[in-house]
Amino acid sequence: MEKPVIIVSGKNGQLGNELNDLVNYYPQFEFYFFDRTELDIANAEAINIAFEKYKPTYFINTAAYTAVDKAETEQEQAYLINAEATGNIARACKAYSTKLIHVSTDYVFNGQGTQPYKENDPTDPVNYYGYTKWMGEQLALQNNPQTIVIRTSWVYSVYGNNFVKTMLRLMKDRTDLNVVADQFGSPTYAKDLAEAFMQIITQNKFQPGIYHFSNSGEINWHAFATAIKDAKQFSCNVHAIPSLQYPTPAKRPAYSVMSKEKIQSAFNIQLKSWQQSLAKCLEKL
Repeated sequence: MEKPVIIVSGKNGQLGNELNDLVNYYPQFEFYFFDRTELDIANAEAINIAFEKYKPTYFINTAAYTAVDKAETEQEQAYLINAEATGNIARACKAYSTKLIHVSTDYVFNGQGTQPYKENDPTDPVNYYGYTKWMGEQLALQNNPQTIVIRTSWVYSVYGNNFVKTMLRLMKDRTDLNVVADQFGSPTYAKDLAEAFMQIITQNKFQPGIYHFSNSGEINWHAFATAIKDAKQFSCNVHAIPSLQYPTPAKRPAYSVMSKEKIQSAFNIQLKSWQQSLAKCLEKL
């Protein structure tokens, strides 16, 4: 009997790499990983050719335009990858009865909340990146009813560029570092999210819709940086500053903690605390 095929886009990103690390634990599936040179997700024809060739049972879309500040000026590119391409993938998924898992972001919310956002809370992105990701969610769910959208936040891992690796680099070289302390959220170790994808797939009870996933606990960026510093025993002084002192082209939501109750109850997923997962990642780094 042929094995069910899982296609993963964005193989060079944090999530793509973490999924690749899990392949040997799931011998019952045939995995195919693609980067943008191997599969241009913005090209509907290229997607159809890939679907015709591999006939995937699942498609995990981790490919995204993630340069939040650049998205303010590179709007066309951000929209093409985060919205239009997602729509293309979802359309092909519907045509081939493929189940889609698509990754979205906490940036679909405006950050004015005071308690963890639920999946059905009103969306209102405050920057263009958030808007394109929100459009991607809409197109994915409209074009393919068999879609799970997973919103995540503050993703880091041993791969790619992320906050944890940036802090490690800067703390080695500097005596002082300023980090914003008025943006609150929950970090996500990409390895944990990759494992959650596979847990959803192997349970055989695919329940379409929007879900939230991150590690448990809420902190601000300064507290996150301080935890990294303490774990590595760096002597660098980490100073808390308000966002106003660190202006960026794209506005950031001040509060983007998400409620993870839905994904926990639907798929029996156990969340790890951000402290536990940070320690694991730092160990690997």
